[in-house]
Amino acid sequence: MASLEERRPSFESEFVGLGVSGSSPVVVASVDDGDCPSTNVPGASADGESTPMERSASTLMVDGDCRTDDEDSSCDDGASRSGLAADAGLAVDDESGATGSVVNGHRILPSRVGPRCKLIHEGDIQLCRLNHTRTIISKIMNSKYLRRWEAHRIVLGASEIVSATPYGFMESPVSYSSIEDVNVISRWDAGQKFCIRITVSDGSLLLQTKNSYLRDQWLHSIQWKRYILKYDKLLKNASRVDVLIKEIKNMVDMSLTTPIQDVSVHQFPLDLVSHLLQENVSNISQSAHEQIFMSLAPLLEMNNPTQEICGFFIKHCKDCPRSKIIIELFTPVVHRILKHNVDFGKYPRMRAFIQEYIQALSAQNDGISVTQNFVKSMHGMCSMCPHPRVLPNLIAVCLAAIYNCYEEKKRIQTLMNNMNQSAELRDLDHHLITYLAIFETTSEYADWRPCLSSLLQPIPFPDDALVHPLFALHFKPTLSNISRDSRCEVHQAVLGIRETKEGWFDLYCPGGIACEDDGDLYSIMLASLIHCCCRRKKFFQRMLKMLGTWQLLALRENETAMDVLCTILEFEVCESNDLKMQIITTLQSTNRGKHMYAELCDRQIQLKELQQKGGPRKLTMPTSSTDADLVKLLSSGSFGNLECLSLAFTRVTSACAKELIKLPSLRYLNLWSTQFGDAGLQLLSEHLHKLQVLNLCETPVTDKGLACLAALKNLRKLNLNSTYLSALTFEGLKEKLPSLQEFDVRYTDAW
Repeated sequence: MASLEERRPSFESEFVGLGVSGSSPVVVASVDDGDCPSTNVPGASADGESTPMERSASTLMVDGDCRTDDEDSSCDDGASRSGLAADAGLAVDDESGATGSVVNGHRILPSRVGPRCKLIHEGDIQLCRLNHTRTIISKIMNSKYLRRWEAHRIVLGASEIVSATPYGFMESPVSYSSIEDVNVISRWDAGQKFCIRITVSDGSLLLQTKNSYLRDQWLHSIQWKRYILKYDKLLKNASRVDVLIKEIKNMVDMSLTTPIQDVSVHQFPLDLVSHLLQENVSNISQSAHEQIFMSLAPLLEMNNPTQEICGFFIKHCKDCPRSKIIIELFTPVVHRILKHNVDFGKYPRMRAFIQEYIQALSAQNDGISVTQNFVKSMHGMCSMCPHPRVLPNLIAVCLAAIYNCYEEKKRIQTLMNNMNQSAELRDLDHHLITYLAIFETTSEYADWRPCLSSLLQPIPFPDDALVHPLFALHFKPTLSNISRDSRCEVHQAVLGIRETKEGWFDLYCPGGIACEDDGDLYSIMLASLIHCCCRRKKFFQRMLKMLGTWQLLALRENETAMDVLCTILEFEVCESNDLKMQIITTLQSTNRGKHMYAELCDRQIQLKELQQKGGPRKLTMPTSSTDADLVKLLSSGSFGNLECLSLAFTRVTSACAKELIKLPSLRYLNLWSTQFGDAGLQLLSEHLHKLQVLNLCETPVTDKGLACLAALKNLRKLNLNSTYLSALTFEGLKEKLPSLQEFDVRYTDAW
């Protein structure tokens, strides 16, 4: 025994590194069959017999009383530090076991390095239980030669470890509260035996896995389940606010540093704190609320707040709109919600929180600028916003807030007038201006305007807003930015979403319900439309109801209105001679109008000369011809007899359409392999009704322009080879073109 006593300290130091405490019992489990590899333990003899070192180690492992009290104390001190750090998933920075560091009074969390583990809820595993009693019989039964392993389906429940087939070692569940320690027995790794030890009051469980990843997965999953139960009981029973805040910080630290990778890792602390705040809403002061919010900040940067936490955020924004926590903590939370949320209908409090956050921003010094800077930060410095959900979410929040403003206005106005209600109305107007400033800021970004215009085209505002002068005044910059955009899909959004439905173009027309000026915004809209995609006979026919407005603007020397009146005469939109005389009289009322009408008369004279009988019946332009060449050719003489025109393989574009419609006898038109697009096709379909043969092979026309061909009832042959024709549009054309005999739709979606 003397030699054994002399050697004991070295064995104890070895087992301290393994996390084996002196008198604690151990439970062992394994995921593969077979006994624990005693022959692979360092110090084992080659023939399988136990060496003195192995026998001593076995004695230390089974008999908890082999060490003296002093030796147990020295061993358990180091083991407990490493064990607690391992349980918490933290790295021990120094000999004191402290984690993280403090810089300038702020706690810096240690970053988790190493592999991440998926949370295990259940799995098949082999298990061995050792009872640490102090009898000779128990020592013999627990020796490595007599250990018995059992296969179990282990389930990691909310409060205990249970077996799906309860028998033998797992006949009774093992509660997490009874577990004293969970650690890794690393000295067996060399023999490919990866074991976990679970220490309970009366023994130990050994868990053996096939590899180190599975071992760590089970280890950290059990630790995580233990900590969930621990903090759930600890925080719900905390009676002092300072203790509550301290433990919440510890829980957040644990959640951020655990190797477990699962949605519950970050969601559990948020759900638990939500419950605590609801249960103690009257006992927690405002400053304590702020400390709790600051503790949750690292989690909220990676997860959306719960509905309950949003409720407390809303209350804080209302009660303390100028609090620094709104900028420091709530801003990254709002950023995350706007970037990742997909449905505010499921999370109404989240939307309400963002509304209150915006109102809190507007309460700062120069609140409108602060709010606009917030929107700019959401877009980013790049020309394209990298987060496609930001704009729809932001618009949804603003629209809901504007509806709320007008509903609140109705409620206040139904009550008796007093000073408080007047102040409330002023606050609502200030909130309204803030939300409209957000619309204006979003419309300043070119990449946001297409989506913004499509969202605003249906006029998604309450009727009270449309007749409110304050709304109309502050919404004008947004519509102005949309109207000035050169892209058709953007500026066309000012028109009604359907022909029978009014749009912003109608509302801001002089005399309209939203027009509070002399038609300045309306003129911008009109100029964008007629100088681009709407300079068509069909558009003017649809908008002929605004003829009186155009005449009024022309009298006020609005050049855009004069251009519209000249175009109506040129396209023969009006059949009534009285209306034509009114238009001519209006144009001649101003010097600029007289000049524009004179230019129109000159063009009509040239058109008559062009359409006089004579000239060639067929004409083919050279392959390098451009729009300018075609204009120059057609202005050189009369082409009243021209029936067949080939522009195949030339460089003409849709711009030449305004020259082609001057050829009244044209029956055959070949545009093969040109850049003639939808805009030109829309114009041709309104004027060249005698056209019988049309070749659009290899042109960039799409369904938008091809659908207009339904107006050419005399078409007999149509070549749409290699265009962007869809099957649905082609079927519609066949139904609406009764004279169509031949068609070519090869290499299209309709083929």
